[in-house]
Amino acid sequence: MVEKAYNLAYFFIKLLNILKIKGIVYDKVKKEERMVIWITVFVVVLGGILYSILIYNKLVRNKNMVEEGWSGIEVQLKRRNDLIPNLIETVKGYMTHESGLLSEIVKLRSRSKETREVAEKSRIESALSRSLEGLLALAEAYPDLKASQNFLDLQDDLSQIENDIQMARRYYNGTVRNLNISLETFPSSLIAERFRFEKADFFEIEDGAEREVPEVKF
Repeated sequence: MVEKAYNLAYFFIKLLNILKIKGIVYDKVKKEERMVIWITVFVVVLGGILYSILIYNKLVRNKNMVEEGWSGIEVQLKRRNDLIPNLIETVKGYMTHESGLLSEIVKLRSRSKETREVAEKSRIESALSRSLEGLLALAEAYPDLKASQNFLDLQDDLSQIENDIQMARRYYNGTVRNLNISLETFPSSLIAERFRFEKADFFEIEDGAEREVPEVKF
């Protein structure tokens, strides 16, 4: 009887030891699992923050490139605006019957200098380009004006400036396209909305060569 009691007690003690060991192992495994979960969460959160920073920096870079491109356009438009008074002064003594066109050019130049909004400036500059082209076309009817070296020099300068404006426009519109795409695509659109980035307007000034309809011959 005593031996049976001893054996039963020994069995319970051994069972308790086994359960204790298992408990320690279980707690250890559970602790390791929790650690893995927390490490995973930390890595995911850190990765998300770093990725968000990269997207934000890209948006800032695109925005700065748009501003740089617009600055280039303004430089070329200022060159043209500075040339117009000399051009008007040169031609008005010859083109006495074109006072309406000359006045229109002066008004458009003044409006352009006062306008800062890109879309409105595009419309004004397009109208100004058409008026200047019309002025140069009408100059063909004035032989004395065409013979003026000052007029020829101004005409060459204006032609070069128009080319520079178109080059600046293409660069600017390329930067606008990149910015607007980044603002519309996921996930950069979330960062853009959070930090209130705004879409930029294209500068759609017309190029005389682009308006020409090619002649098709068969």
